Amino acid sequence: MFQLTPTVRNLLIANVVFFLLANALPGGLGLLALYPVGSEFFQPWQFLTYMFMHAGIGHIFSNMFGLMVFGPLLEQRWGGQRFLVFWLICGLGSGMLYSGLRYYELNKMRHDIEVFQQDPSDVHLQDFVENHAKEYEPAFAPVVRQLHATPDNSGLVQSALNSMQDLYNRSLNGPMVGASGALFGVLFAFAYLFPNTTLFIFPLPVPIKAKYLVPLYGLYELYSGIHQAPGDNVAHFAHVAGLLVGFVLVMLWERNRTQFY
Repeated sequence: MFQLTPTVRNLLIANVVFFLLANALPGGLGLLALYPVGSEFFQPWQFLTYMFMHAGIGHIFSNMFGLMVFGPLLEQRWGGQRFLVFWLICGLGSGMLYSGLRYYELNKMRHDIEVFQQDPSDVHLQDFVENHAKEYEPAFAPVVRQLHATPDNSGLVQSALNSMQDLYNRSLNGPMVGASGALFGVLFAFAYLFPNTTLFIFPLPVPIKAKYLVPLYGLYELYSGIHQAPGDNVAHFAHVAGLLVGFVLVMLWERNRTQFY
């Protein structure tokens, strides 16, 4: 079904081995997943290792399936070394860009907690919920109403503050894993270099060309990142970052093929 090229095959093997080891060794995932900058668990090497880690069978299957579908043609065109470098740079770049976004969001979250500490009003609590905890709005709503009615209730203020701090700590120590950033870079390269390739993608009822599918997919990821649904733990902006890094690399290569590694 798939004509695997050497580098694609080696990447598949590496991802499967890392996945098995992470599930077999206590704390294996925690050491190699990418934690936010500022977390006590963050280490610089995680920018590389996170892309070989996956959260479950479905996660690794979807990423490796995408690699098997789109990777071989790119490797045949570029060669194994260039394809590997492209894959790694897209993964690294995606992780770094997304980490920058998370760093900004966590700083804003920390700032909004400090604002509430200085002026513990229902308005500031509601602002925090809308900006950082939309999915928990039903749980916070009674607290906001009570705080509006009894603004001097120190016990209620402390309870709200504890909940805000707990959400911050969970965000600060929440890891990211997966090769999706690298894969989205590959998706862009495939659509750019093989734009008229017809793809059959479930659940679309009709085939679609790569040059249409990938931009639509990118817009979907951007929309999903901006309007994150409650309970959605997918790092949509990391996917968008992978597309952007892939775009930059392909443009550089096409402009000067002799100097792109």
